[in-house]
Amino acid sequence: MADRRIINIYLLGLGFMLIFTAFSTCGNIEQTVIRSLTNTSFSGSGYNSLAIVYGVFSASNLIAPCVVAVVGPKLSMVLSGLVYSGYVVLFSKPMTWSFYTASFLIGFAAAVLWTAQGSFLILNSDRTTINRNTGIFWALLQCSMLFGNLYIYLQWRNTTVISDNDRSTVFIVLSVLCLSGTAILLTLKNVKRVDTSSELNDPLLLSPRLLKEKALSTLDQITAEFRSMLRMFRTKNILLLSVLIAYSGLELTFYSGVYGTCIGATRQFGTAAKGLIGLSGIFIGIGEIVGGGIFGLLCKNNQFRRTSAILLGLIAHLLGFYLIFLVIPDDAPIASAAGSRYEPYLSPSPAVTLVSSFLLGLGDSCFNTQLYGILGTLYPEQGAPAFAIFKFIQSVSVAVAFGYSNYLLLSRQLLILTTFCFIGTLFFFIAEKIEDNASSLQDF
Repeated sequence: MADRRIINIYLLGLGFMLIFTAFSTCGNIEQTVIRSLTNTSFSGSGYNSLAIVYGVFSASNLIAPCVVAVVGPKLSMVLSGLVYSGYVVLFSKPMTWSFYTASFLIGFAAAVLWTAQGSFLILNSDRTTINRNTGIFWALLQCSMLFGNLYIYLQWRNTTVISDNDRSTVFIVLSVLCLSGTAILLTLKNVKRVDTSSELNDPLLLSPRLLKEKALSTLDQITAEFRSMLRMFRTKNILLLSVLIAYSGLELTFYSGVYGTCIGATRQFGTAAKGLIGLSGIFIGIGEIVGGGIFGLLCKNNQFRRTSAILLGLIAHLLGFYLIFLVIPDDAPIASAAGSRYEPYLSPSPAVTLVSSFLLGLGDSCFNTQLYGILGTLYPEQGAPAFAIFKFIQSVSVAVAFGYSNYLLLSRQLLILTTFCFIGTLFFFIAEKIEDNASSLQDF
């Protein structure tokens, strides 16, 4: 059984790596592709698509646990993977109506996919393996950032217009990758949880539903899942962790959208600016993989405390923010197509920029793996509601961050990130202390 579970974790990570190699690459180039279309009847916008995706994603997290409870984690991920594949393949022959329809569907599919992933990860872990399994999954997932961004750097750095033939070829290949990842998810084996001792960590969430679930009708099961999530929203642990979860969304927006824009708008980089965007993404991915490796492959059986990992993430992000503050112009996030007009405090350096990218990836890995770990420990029997709440809070903060990123100077955005990082870390330490005390009382 133990071997089956670790195989499931590797297959889960590999499947997600292929799916998000396709989807992330698609997201990175879709606006460039749209601008190069010769089809004059197409009037879609990549930015409008992103707004639809995150809007639907936020709302869908409220009902995703119900879908996962009825369909099951494995089938939920497979069906969601098919929706992701459909979104990618439509770019081979884009039409406005199908583009926006797919944007709506993928917002819902994303909520179901990530809720099911969290539930499946918990089902294949126990208190002693949750950190290792999370690290393994995260490291494999973030390999998708290497392949997609390497492609952008090598193939798209000198490209301004993409031909219809090139576009079709690229997106057909990406579709095959996405379908391959979905096929891997089909090979996952269902397992039964045998370690439920930590169920007592939060007595408020205990319910007779856990003993009578098989006897409930589908409607009753959906209602029970929704009520479980609402009760969980009010628990002390979720309230404490919500600040760091919100921060994970803010910094996700920064490293995935704002930072690349800042690099491209820094006129001091000259013609190297656009190529640095792809390199920056690669170094962010390397940081993510290193973090996942440290907390997964090298720190088995919880030899590395969650608080130590969070502290490392805090240091990495604050150092990265400080370096960015020094070498990137303050008006870079809101600069025009001509580039920034402000002068940075220090002369912009590609090396410092890439070091900052690595630190952003490393810190993001620290925060996300430990949030996964503590949620898996606190809520072993409510994995779907717990991760739906996680993604709901995160996606709302992403939407808020995308909103203010178009208007605030870099220094103001870094101040917001730093504030949430400090407060979120403090509250995480409190939540971890409460969990440790509960475990000690249970062992006693």
